Amino acid sequence: MTLLINILWVFWIFSLAGWIVHFVPRTIKIRKAVNPGFITLPFLPSYGLGAVACYLLLTRIENLFMAFFASMIVLTVAKYLVSILFERAFGFKWHDQSKKFLNLNGYVSAWEPPVYGAAALLSKIYLFRPLTDSVSAIPDLAALLIGSILTGLIASDFLISCFIVLHLRKNLKQMKNISALLDDNSSDKSDEELRTEYEKKMIQSKRFRRRLVNAFPDMESVNYEKQLADMKVRFDIIRERNDEVYDNKIERPENRPFAYGLSFRKLFWLFFVGSFFGTILETLWAYFTLGHFEMRVGMVWGPFIPVYGGGAVAITLCLYRLHKAGDVIIYLASAVIGATFEYFCSYFLESCFGIISWDYSNTPFNIDGRTNLMFAMIWGLLGLVWLRYIYPTFSRLIEKIPKKTGNYVTVALVIFMIINSVMSVAAVYRMRQRVESRPAENTYMQWVDDTFNDDYMNLLFPHMATPQEWQEALA
Repeated sequence: MTLLINILWVFWIFSLAGWIVHFVPRTIKIRKAVNPGFITLPFLPSYGLGAVACYLLLTRIENLFMAFFASMIVLTVAKYLVSILFERAFGFKWHDQSKKFLNLNGYVSAWEPPVYGAAALLSKIYLFRPLTDSVSAIPDLAALLIGSILTGLIASDFLISCFIVLHLRKNLKQMKNISALLDDNSSDKSDEELRTEYEKKMIQSKRFRRRLVNAFPDMESVNYEKQLADMKVRFDIIRERNDEVYDNKIERPENRPFAYGLSFRKLFWLFFVGSFFGTILETLWAYFTLGHFEMRVGMVWGPFIPVYGGGAVAITLCLYRLHKAGDVIIYLASAVIGATFEYFCSYFLESCFGIISWDYSNTPFNIDGRTNLMFAMIWGLLGLVWLRYIYPTFSRLIEKIPKKTGNYVTVALVIFMIINSVMSVAAVYRMRQRVESRPAENTYMQWVDDTFNDDYMNLLFPHMATPQEWQEALA
């Protein structure tokens, strides 16, 4: 168990460190934040895998001289084999070293092995032991859960990226065939038909171009140089279409659709739907982390968690003008906004009602137990997906609602959510009073006690407790 936990943590921490090592100098050089990784999340799995290999290898080698040469050989051979596999699988040369001095088939250059050996040796001397000692201070179940979740996210993101590249290669092959026909004009189709078909393939491929070009700026296609060059100079069609949602301006009020722009109606619907989907996410999270279904809601009536709805509104308001920024900027901003919002929601609940609905005190990199690094990263991913893809689609759907119908439904839902909020506050307030053996003071409070008794409240909020109860549970 201990070895597995250490492997998981070495993998994700060194994957993150490798991403930072590439991200910072590239950002300084080009003065623009660009994700240097093959995957969307801020990780470079190749660094994590290399670190795991060195960790397993060097824990059995005490001699530093032998450790240097063993790691140098293992990592160089691994880089060579992975480069060949990458080219054979995807048709692209990964980090072409052909122009470097004393390179081996363009896969590995002479300067890399010493760097690998030195990095592995420094990790053995200064990094592996402090890291594993810090992880050992975390309860085994929590450490295993966190390591498994982060590793699973990285693995899932990597698989999705691989499928994207394979689909891209298929499109490039079709585009090459069309381009050849355009060059020799040997087809029965007219040039205009061929150009239309070529453009169609280009549109299908644009959504995948930026990820590869950002991750591998020196990437070269083995078979499709012309098509790859075309893709590097074209904009992402999907992003352009989604950007229209943010940039579209309708001057005449009578021509504006329902919930136009960032109106109150639009923001309320974001809150309402975000609160609903938050319940789905929390339910799935509980199932996969705890192994069983349990109620995860934030209000006494309906499947709503206002933290998610409020987070959707906050991220939309704060990032609305940043839609043209790079993915990394949006990811980091979403992580900060989401974690900050989560922190203040926790602080508000404890200050105003004396309750704690979540506590991350036993997790690494937490802030007062109210939020932590892992959930900030999840907020970052949710915010990026939300701003790029979900919000534009959702905004179009909302604006298709007929104005009159939309106004009536919005008023009804606003009234319902206000009443729901008032009743939720009253139910929580009386629940805390019952714990202190304080009787109902009037008929309304008695009705609240009868309607939202302890069994009902414990079903809705299984993890809600006072700060003292949380401390006793964590002790």
